[in-house]
Amino acid sequence: MTPTIKKRCIKIATRKSKLALWQANHVAGLLRDQHPGLEVELLPMVTRGDINLDQPLAQIGGKGLFLKELERALLRQEADIAVHSMKDVPVKGAPGLVVDIVLERANPFDALLSNAGQGVAELPAGSLVGTSSMRRQCQLKSMRPDLQVTDLRGNLDTRIRKLQDGEYDAIILACAGLERLGLDQLVTEILRPPQWLPAATQGTIGVQCREGDEVVSKLILPLLHPDTALRTQAERAVAALLQGSCQLPLAVFAQTSDSQLHIMGLVGTPDGQTVLRSEISGEAAQVESLSAKVAQDLLHQGADQIIASLT
Repeated sequence: MTPTIKKRCIKIATRKSKLALWQANHVAGLLRDQHPGLEVELLPMVTRGDINLDQPLAQIGGKGLFLKELERALLRQEADIAVHSMKDVPVKGAPGLVVDIVLERANPFDALLSNAGQGVAELPAGSLVGTSSMRRQCQLKSMRPDLQVTDLRGNLDTRIRKLQDGEYDAIILACAGLERLGLDQLVTEILRPPQWLPAATQGTIGVQCREGDEVVSKLILPLLHPDTALRTQAERAVAALLQGSCQLPLAVFAQTSDSQLHIMGLVGTPDGQTVLRSEISGEAAQVESLSAKVAQDLLHQGADQIIASLT
């Protein structure tokens, strides 16, 4: 017999950063709204990705480092769900766990923050721009090879403080995180498609649980946003076919309109000297084949050689 929801307590594993806690509390609020009387507790944790801030993510194992401790808590049944930024979730999931629920996508784009209020085109030659993402570094170097682009690690507050302290002339962050923490007034320029593409699933929150946990699966099902799920499927499919990881400058962005799906993909070299692009439109029902065509086109253009050189 299924336990009564009102007597159920859900524990959410989350990172301790301000943004991660915002996301976990957001999910907790949605669950309480959907299931009056449901008890929801947060289990804040520190991950390896939060501790090791001295090296670029690509060198120490990628964004999956932000998930491992949370996933262990799920597998040990210390938590019932974990809340992640979907762009941190590797395309190859952890055995025994699933991320089938995604919330409605927030602003998916990147933002430039500069001390002098200048956009990418206006930054003086030699300006120092910070970002931890190879995807962002690739696109920025392609647009402005005269800029100095360097790694920037730390939580959102730390990155912004480094900018304001003058360690950088500008930095690039995700719009969604800034908006969720009420910091979007700091944005100098929003970097938009088609010239600039975001990371696959950027701006999307995912809810992870144990595979086969029917009680928890039913509790979190009302949080699913179908349109976001379709776009997530498309973007992650392209990334999976291209062996997407932190080591590869890869961007994927999918949009829907009525029954149509439009996918844009980008693969480049870290120095920005080579940038390959592909896009396609078609029926949303053909999401898998459309995603495959984008990936295959990029591979045909030479993405396979870039991948081989970086792995």
